[in-house]
Amino acid sequence: MAIATPSPVARRDGEGHGPRMGLVVNLLSILVGLLALPVALVGLVPFFGIANYLAIPIAVVGAAIGILSGHKTGRNFNIFVIVVAVVRLILGGGLL
Repeated sequence: MAIATPSPVARRDGEGHGPRMGLVVNLLSILVGLLALPVALVGLVPFFGIANYLAIPIAVVGAAIGILSGHKTGRNFNIFVIVVAVVRLILGGGLL
């Protein structure tokens, strides 16, 4: 009777794809933030503040992706975009 032992490839720390996968997920988060940033910048122009209602959900998705990675850069960048959009909406009276 053979005893089943875990293979040397299997990991128990939850990182089945190696350290590079977190970097790739972080880069994806940054790319989503770079998509949301121009939308938020257009929303800074008077009469185009409604664009921030589109920028915020895009940046929230980017922040969620950034949380999944082990790095902080993508998450922080998306949080910055969210703060810019929310402050503009508050100053314009669109968000109470």
